[in-house]
Amino acid sequence: MTTRRRIALALIIIATIALDQGTKAVVRRTLMNSYPVRRGVLTLLHTENPGAFLSLGADLPPNVRHLIFDGLVSIGLLAAGFVLFTGRMQPGPDDVAIALIIGGGIGNLIDRFRLGGRVTDFIYLQAGPLHTGVFNVADMAITGGVLWLALSWMFRKKPA
Repeated sequence: MTTRRRIALALIIIATIALDQGTKAVVRRTLMNSYPVRRGVLTLLHTENPGAFLSLGADLPPNVRHLIFDGLVSIGLLAAGFVLFTGRMQPGPDDVAIALIIGGGIGNLIDRFRLGGRVTDFIYLQAGPLHTGVFNVADMAITGGVLWLALSWMFRKKPA
Protein backbone atom coordinates (compact mmCIF):
# COMPACT_ATOMS: atom_id res chain seq x y z
CA MET A 1 0.00 0.00 0.00
CA THR A 2 1.31 3.40 -0.91
CA THR A 3 1.82 6.24 1.53
CA ARG A 4 -0.74 8.27 -0.39
CA ARG A 5 -3.34 5.51 0.09
CA ARG A 6 -2.57 5.28 3.83
CA ILE A 7 -3.01 9.04 4.17
CA ALA A 8 -6.32 8.92 2.27
CA LEU A 9 -7.61 6.13 4.53
CA ALA A 10 -6.46 7.99 7.66
CA LEU A 11 -8.30 11.09 6.40
CA ILE A 12 -11.49 9.03 5.90
CA ILE A 13 -11.22 7.80 9.49
CA ILE A 14 -10.54 11.30 10.84
CA ALA A 15 -13.36 12.86 8.79
CA THR A 16 -15.80 10.18 9.98
CA ILE A 17 -14.85 10.78 13.62
CA ALA A 18 -15.04 14.56 13.21
CA LEU A 19 -18.45 14.47 11.51
CA ASP A 20 -19.78 12.04 14.12
CA GLN A 21 -18.47 13.95 17.13
CA GLY A 22 -19.43 17.32 15.65
CA THR A 23 -23.03 16.32 15.02
CA LYS A 24 -23.30 14.75 18.48
CA ALA A 25 -21.96 17.94 20.10
CA VAL A 26 -24.55 20.03 18.25
CA VAL A 27 -27.31 17.62 19.28
CA ARG A 28 -26.26 17.65 22.94
CA ARG A 29 -26.16 21.47 22.85
CA THR A 30 -29.45 22.04 21.03
CA LEU A 31 -31.72 19.03 21.56
CA MET A 32 -30.81 17.73 25.02
CA ASN A 33 -33.66 19.48 26.82
CA SER A 34 -36.02 20.14 23.95
CA TYR A 35 -38.73 18.45 21.97
CA PRO A 36 -37.89 16.33 18.91
CA VAL A 37 -37.66 18.18 15.60
CA ARG A 38 -39.73 16.52 12.85
CA ARG A 39 -39.15 17.22 9.16
CA GLY A 40 -41.03 14.77 6.94
CA VAL A 41 -39.58 11.28 7.41
CA LEU A 42 -36.71 12.63 9.56
CA THR A 43 -36.94 13.23 13.29
CA LEU A 44 -34.01 14.64 15.28
CA LEU A 45 -34.01 13.94 19.01
CA HIS A 46 -31.45 13.46 21.76
CA THR A 47 -31.11 10.00 23.29
CA GLU A 48 -28.30 8.26 25.12
CA ASN A 49 -27.94 4.58 24.32
CA PRO A 50 -26.07 2.22 26.66
CA GLY A 51 -26.25 -0.56 24.05
CA ALA A 52 -24.97 -1.01 20.54
CA PHE A 53 -26.77 -0.17 17.29
CA LEU A 54 -30.54 -0.10 17.88
CA SER A 55 -29.94 -0.59 21.64
CA LEU A 56 -28.65 -4.13 21.17
CA GLY A 57 -27.24 -5.26 24.52
CA ALA A 58 -28.62 -2.29 26.48
CA ASP A 59 -30.11 -4.67 29.07
CA LEU A 60 -26.84 -6.48 29.77
CA PRO A 61 -25.23 -5.91 33.18
CA PRO A 62 -22.96 -2.81 33.12
CA ASN A 63 -19.74 -4.81 33.61
CA VAL A 64 -20.61 -7.08 30.66
CA ARG A 65 -21.48 -4.06 28.48
CA HIS A 66 -18.17 -2.45 29.46
CA LEU A 67 -16.24 -5.62 28.58
CA ILE A 68 -17.96 -6.02 25.20
CA PHE A 69 -18.50 -2.44 24.03
CA ASP A 70 -15.30 -0.94 25.41
CA GLY A 71 -12.86 -3.85 25.62
CA LEU A 72 -13.69 -6.14 22.72
CA VAL A 73 -14.62 -3.30 20.38
CA SER A 74 -11.30 -1.55 21.16
CA ILE A 75 -9.38 -4.74 20.40
CA GLY A 76 -11.35 -5.23 17.18
CA LEU A 77 -10.69 -1.66 16.05
CA LEU A 78 -6.97 -1.98 16.79
CA ALA A 79 -6.85 -5.25 14.82
CA ALA A 80 -8.74 -3.67 11.89
CA GLY A 81 -6.38 -0.68 11.92
CA PHE A 82 -3.36 -2.99 12.00
CA VAL A 83 -4.66 -4.99 9.02
CA LEU A 84 -5.60 -1.83 7.14
CA PHE A 85 -2.36 0.12 7.60
CA THR A 86 0.25 -2.66 7.48
CA GLY A 87 -0.68 -3.87 4.00
CA ARG A 88 -2.20 -7.13 5.16
CA MET A 89 -5.17 -6.59 2.86
CA GLN A 90 -5.24 -5.89 -0.84
CA PRO A 91 -5.54 -2.17 -1.62
CA GLY A 92 -8.87 -1.44 -3.25
CA PRO A 93 -12.37 -0.27 -2.49
CA ASP A 94 -12.76 -2.62 0.50
CA ASP A 95 -10.14 -0.74 2.47
CA VAL A 96 -12.40 2.35 2.32
CA ALA A 97 -15.17 0.26 3.92
CA ILE A 98 -12.78 -0.81 6.70
CA ALA A 99 -11.79 2.84 7.24
CA LEU A 100 -15.48 3.81 7.61
CA ILE A 101 -16.01 1.02 10.14
CA ILE A 102 -12.94 2.09 12.13
CA GLY A 103 -13.97 5.77 12.07
CA GLY A 104 -17.52 4.96 13.19
CA GLY A 105 -16.29 2.57 15.87
CA ILE A 106 -13.88 5.15 17.28
CA GLY A 107 -16.62 7.80 17.21
CA ASN A 108 -18.91 5.64 19.34
CA LEU A 109 -16.02 4.60 21.63
CA ILE A 110 -15.24 8.26 22.32
CA ASP A 111 -18.84 8.69 23.50
CA ARG A 112 -18.67 5.57 25.68
CA PHE A 113 -15.55 6.79 27.44
CA ARG A 114 -16.83 10.38 27.81
CA LEU A 115 -20.43 9.57 28.73
CA GLY A 116 -20.08 6.67 31.14
CA GLY A 117 -20.76 3.86 28.67
CA ARG A 118 -23.50 5.62 26.67
CA VAL A 119 -23.58 6.80 23.06
CA THR A 120 -25.46 9.86 21.82
CA ASP A 121 -28.04 8.93 19.17
CA PHE A 122 -30.28 11.44 17.41
CA ILE A 123 -31.55 10.34 13.98
CA TYR A 124 -34.91 8.59 13.57
CA LEU A 125 -36.54 7.85 10.23
CA GLN A 126 -40.18 6.94 9.70
CA ALA A 127 -42.17 6.56 6.49
CA GLY A 128 -45.61 5.17 7.20
CA PRO A 129 -45.22 1.81 8.94
CA LEU A 130 -41.50 1.64 8.09
CA HIS A 131 -39.16 3.08 10.70
CA THR A 132 -35.68 2.80 12.12
CA GLY A 133 -34.37 2.89 15.65
CA VAL A 134 -32.54 6.01 16.76
CA PHE A 135 -28.96 6.13 15.43
CA ASN A 136 -26.03 8.48 14.72
CA VAL A 137 -23.40 9.25 12.08
CA ALA A 138 -20.99 6.62 13.47
CA ASP A 139 -23.71 3.98 13.13
CA MET A 140 -24.24 5.03 9.49
CA ALA A 141 -20.49 4.72 8.78
CA ILE A 142 -20.29 1.29 10.42
CA THR A 143 -23.43 0.02 8.69
CA GLY A 144 -22.33 1.45 5.35
CA GLY A 145 -18.91 -0.18 5.68
CA VAL A 146 -20.37 -3.55 6.65
CA LEU A 147 -22.91 -3.47 3.78
CA TRP A 148 -20.14 -2.41 1.38
CA LEU A 149 -18.01 -5.41 2.44
CA ALA A 150 -20.94 -7.83 2.33
CA LEU A 151 -21.92 -6.76 -1.19
CA SER A 152 -18.31 -6.71 -2.33
CA TRP A 153 -17.70 -10.22 -1.05
CA MET A 154 -21.01 -11.48 -2.44
CA PHE A 155 -20.28 -10.24 -5.96
CA ARG A 156 -16.53 -10.83 -6.01
CA LYS A 157 -15.39 -12.94 -8.93
CA LYS A 158 -14.03 -16.27 -7.82
CA PRO A 159 -10.57 -17.15 -9.19
CA ALA A 160 -10.74 -19.83 -11.87
